[in-house]
Amino acid sequence: MNKIQIDIVSDIACPWCAIGYARLQLAMAQLEPDYEFTVQWHAFELNPNHSGQGEPILPALAKKYGRSEDEMREAQANMMAIAKDLGVNFEKLQERLTANTFDAHRLVKWAVDHDKQTEMKQALFEAYFGEAKDVSDPTVLLECVKSVGLDPEAASAVLESGQFTTAVREDEATYQKAGVSSVPAFIINNKYLISGAQEPEVLVKAFQDISAEAVA
Repeated sequence: MNKIQIDIVSDIACPWCAIGYARLQLAMAQLEPDYEFTVQWHAFELNPNHSGQGEPILPALAKKYGRSEDEMREAQANMMAIAKDLGVNFEKLQERLTANTFDAHRLVKWAVDHDKQTEMKQALFEAYFGEAKDVSDPTVLLECVKSVGLDPEAASAVLESGQFTTAVREDEATYQKAGVSSVPAFIINNKYLISGAQEPEVLVKAFQDISAEAVA
């Protein structure tokens, strides 16, 4: 049995992170049952200083990247087409507002202890990209918690208490220090870095090469 540990550095506000995980799922499925995969999610904030009311995403991205709104609309439409082919809901990708994702990351950390980390991450992707919901809003966050079968009251206590703040900050500091400046980033077996939302075939070959090197 080939064992592969995958640490995924990502942000809930990153569409390519949702696409990247969907592609990773396809790659892992191709290699089963000869490979055993363990996945752990780690926090990254694309817009860590975001506060207050969210802005419409297209003008916000145009301003951030120095491009026109039409260019950003085309780029987003391309991502929507890719996501649709992968079965990922990006229906409201262009309708969402910018949002702070720090509390969402705290809930992803909390979900680890309940073996629901990946489900929580996917629920947040669905809420933000599929439904254009505000993933900084506690009500939306608790809806996501409930959707994956976790206790909203316990999650509310986490949000109110500031639990997992240190864990998220440590994640961010660790991977920034390691040189991760864009997401998604996949760290394989604590040694190899795969950057970006790579196609399943690329990931399959990478996992095969890493496994072959481990036994060489």
